[in-house]
Amino acid sequence: MASARIYKPAKDPSQSGMARTKQWVLEFDQTAPRETDPLMGWTSSSDMLQQVRLEFDTREEAVAYATRAGIAYRVEEPKPALRKGISYADNFKYNRSAPWTH
Repeated sequence: MASARIYKPAKDPSQSGMARTKQWVLEFDQTAPRETDPLMGWTSSSDMLQQVRLEFDTREEAVAYATRAGIAYRVEEPKPALRKGISYADNFKYNRSAPWTH
């Protein structure tokens, strides 16, 4: 049986919202190499498990599913956010922590 990874997806950098970042995802690892079709140039693979993506509400549910199904898995913990959200209006606050530079 194939192995899988369980992770919590990061926020999409091109969007400001946090959609699709609250669930845990189980994705199977690649077992067969991808091949390029010589006529059309499309990339394909004979491994159908690469197309499977399961979403769970909690990490424990994903681990329980993998254990119940006999899937070898590894859990990748989410990294903490590096930057806090700030607003444009904070640039003009009266009690700024940093002085004006101009």
